[in-house]
Amino acid sequence: MKAYIRTYGCTLNQADSDIMRSILKSNNIELVDNEKEADAVVVNTCTVKNATSQKILYKLNNLENDGKKLIVTGCMASANKDLIEKYAPNASIVTIPNMERIASAFLDTVENKKVVLDAYAKKDRILFLDPAKDAIARVPVNDGCTSSCSFCETKFARGALNSFSEELILKAIENSIRNGAKEIQLTSQDMGAYGLDKNTNIAELMQKISAMDGNFKVRVGMLNPEHLHRYFDEFADALKSDKFYKFVHIPVQSGSNKVLKDMRRMYTIEQFDSYVKKLRDNIPDITIETDMIVGFPTETENDFEKSVEFIKRTKPEVTNISRFGARPHASASQMTQIPRGTIKQRSMMLSRVVRSIQHEINDRFIGKRFDVIITESNRKSINGRNPNYKQVVIVNSQNMRIGSTHKVLINSASANVLYA
Repeated sequence: MKAYIRTYGCTLNQADSDIMRSILKSNNIELVDNEKEADAVVVNTCTVKNATSQKILYKLNNLENDGKKLIVTGCMASANKDLIEKYAPNASIVTIPNMERIASAFLDTVENKKVVLDAYAKKDRILFLDPAKDAIARVPVNDGCTSSCSFCETKFARGALNSFSEELILKAIENSIRNGAKEIQLTSQDMGAYGLDKNTNIAELMQKISAMDGNFKVRVGMLNPEHLHRYFDEFADALKSDKFYKFVHIPVQSGSNKVLKDMRRMYTIEQFDSYVKKLRDNIPDITIETDMIVGFPTETENDFEKSVEFIKRTKPEVTNISRFGARPHASASQMTQIPRGTIKQRSMMLSRVVRSIQHEINDRFIGKRFDVIITESNRKSINGRNPNYKQVVIVNSQNMRIGSTHKVLINSASANVLYA
């Protein structure tokens, strides 16, 4: 039997696909590189944005019309089963808590048996991860969160917080390093909430990772800033370890306290500013990544101007901009929506500001030398990450192999990458 896995969405979804590959392989199901060779296609879905959801539904409909046997899993399988039934009525559905049964669902689907596995339970599916021999290893640490953001549907998809076993996380990292991983990506729906249900936190986990043997770097995934006050000093100290990229992803979402309150984000701009200042004071050259949502229903022109001013003031090294789109199970979908044209205009305006700031920051790296871990390659170049998790594109990359480390000279930069 042959399976193909198509993955949409974030690093956590990619980690889930890694776990499914491990389970399928352990059941003697061969993984292939394209849909045509597969006896059935596993589609690991995302439900964060409208555009992504529409792309997924279009793909499911096309695959079904082509006669492909489908197993749909991931966030859409958990949050929007009705849409899957509409666009791919013959597809089997496996929700996230039932991922360990993906092999049996695959075999049933190949035999023309539609299955729906949607029982809810908290499970440490990281137990089933058998790390591949790759330079990058994705290690999930928890599902769900403790927040109730009014714009988000992911909580509905992944449920309440379920922090995975610290022992299993450390074992997964250890096995990944043994298999040649040089970059460990810790991932979850909200890294900041990790351990709240087990009387621990991400800083304590980081301290144990820093004591592990091996030549590797760890990228810590997205942390909701509402949790940082509980362990900020310990987190900042742990981040200083050579085992960690000098990088943090803390999404602010808006520069207006009024909008943050309407979003049900449990922090203020003033608190966020203090975190940024302390991180930069304690960790020179840290890369701070943040997210901004443009066009939340209650965002006035004045609120938007506060977001622009916030970005100009704090100058994050990376800013991801999303145009607000109402999600079915999120309470903000019931609010009066801002016209799409207005949202587009604001998004374009903020994007220009962000590109200018990111270009200014990256230009400062020109002429500097860095140790870069090589993690990716394509036909034109080989790519890696410097200690600040800046992407470095190396055009003349003879004798460089994936997983190796090289000292390179940065000779140019764009808003998004450095060139060596």
